[in-house]
Amino acid sequence: MLKFLRRFCLAAIALSATCSTAYAANPLLLNTLGHAAPELNPQALKGALSAMQCAVNNGVKPARHLAVIDYSLPSTARRLWIFDLRQQTLVLRDLVAHGKKSGENFATSFSNSEGSNQSSLGLFSTQESYEGAHGYSLRMDGLEPGINDQARERAIVIHAADYVNPQWSKSQGRIGRSLGCPAVRPQVARQVVDKLKDGQFMFAWYPDKRWLQSSAYLNCQPRQVASIVSAKRS
Repeated sequence: MLKFLRRFCLAAIALSATCSTAYAANPLLLNTLGHAAPELNPQALKGALSAMQCAVNNGVKPARHLAVIDYSLPSTARRLWIFDLRQQTLVLRDLVAHGKKSGENFATSFSNSEGSNQSSLGLFSTQESYEGAHGYSLRMDGLEPGINDQARERAIVIHAADYVNPQWSKSQGRIGRSLGCPAVRPQVARQVVDKLKDGQFMFAWYPDKRWLQSSAYLNCQPRQVASIVSAKRS
């Protein structure tokens, strides 16, 4: 009976805001997803769940899927994880690029500025899919003011890129880099976009002390978060 109730509540997380407080606060969800992705830094996963809970508790629609990028890992590592929150399972783990001005094999610099060619950290809400210069792609809105809220204006999207290729590491010591987009392998791009389109969550993590201390979502500052959500709706 206890096992049934646990699964019922966790499944309801993605369907109803009334159960949304369990997103990060429920250690069972953190534990289950952690077991599904043992190579994912527990702090990155905990941060993703905490940020997502804060967003949902303050008016963002609950999602079925959550993507987590751990930028503390090298570009040659599979540092993108996508979870199904209803089934509490890992859907995909794969490569993802960072911006060419963020670093070589390791990303160490991040920006919210137009023309920086750097990746951004924090919580994103994924939006509409579209056919663009890179084929089937996905637009996103950054939810964190001053951290990633210029994502749409910067055209930071998920798209396929031939340079996201493990073979590059043999000659370059890294995979190819983007202009700031979390680009993925062409072989998985459609799956990634389809799993994440239409209001899912993506969370990009790095142990940046300033961001960790100031993030409105990681530290869940309700007034600030609520005003951001209101602004996104208007």
